[in-house]
Amino acid sequence: MSINQLIEGIIAKKSPIVVGLDPRMEQLPEEIIKTYEDQGCSPYDIVKNSLIEFNKGIIDSVKDLVPAVKPQVAFYEQYGLAGMEAYAETCRYAKASGLYVIADVKRGDIGSTSKAYSLGHLGKVLYKESKLNDFEADSVTVNPYLGDDCLGEFVDEIKAYDKGMFVLVKTSNKSSEQLQNLSVEGKKIYEIVGEMVNDWCQKTIGSKNYSPVGAVVGATYPSEMDTLRKVMPNAYFLVPGYGAQGGGGKDVVNAFNADGLGAIVNSSRGIIFAYKNSGLPYKEAARQATLEMQTDINTALEEAGKKYW
Repeated sequence: MSINQLIEGIIAKKSPIVVGLDPRMEQLPEEIIKTYEDQGCSPYDIVKNSLIEFNKGIIDSVKDLVPAVKPQVAFYEQYGLAGMEAYAETCRYAKASGLYVIADVKRGDIGSTSKAYSLGHLGKVLYKESKLNDFEADSVTVNPYLGDDCLGEFVDEIKAYDKGMFVLVKTSNKSSEQLQNLSVEGKKIYEIVGEMVNDWCQKTIGSKNYSPVGAVVGATYPSEMDTLRKVMPNAYFLVPGYGAQGGGGKDVVNAFNADGLGAIVNSSRGIIFAYKNSGLPYKEAARQATLEMQTDINTALEEAGKKYW
């Protein structure tokens, strides 16, 4: 199962880290953009080529340190087709580099629409004699607001194509409390969603005792994280909120099971734009920031008795 690939990568590299590839043209190194401007490229090609070069540079600098990357599709969609070409090439390059790719697309709709989203990002769509798919990802993020029929369509593709998904359960943003912390019959909404996820997990547990159906649980809510770890013992947690949003190694410990596994922690801006504050070239700065994050998380896990290596 694809979740086994992720687990094996975490153990081999001693790194429960996923690097978020969320590029913004205004924050890319000037020399990258200038290269394509000096070549007389169109604005379309300047955007496409700059995003691709930057992402490939980040991937090359960290691929031996981390098992996974997470491109957030919004940062590509905002640039239209140029951005989506860069997104597709980023996914392909990451896969070719041996990395597990989490497509942060946050899809979720009625059954037939979720099927189309699932085919587009996890599976293949058949047209005459051809199977089409431009987006090579191992898993996606999914919004569960429409319930089980939404999630079920993604599970079909997960089984058919050996993929995975991370369902939004307790997100890292402050206003998540407006809905996710509401109580219904003595339970918080995030707990009820966690129970839904766990139901799907129990139907899809793999050989390493984890399911390809996982959960997004923010580092900014360690108490809720502890509760949800008990609700979903076989779910892998995708943990945003580390670094730029304020979370640190000790904040994410509750996301991990006693075996030291069960979670992968995301950092985006803190790694890909580390060069802004370090004075180093962007590739070197990204690598240094990744190593510091690895030490921080592994130290916290070891102190908590959750050593996985």
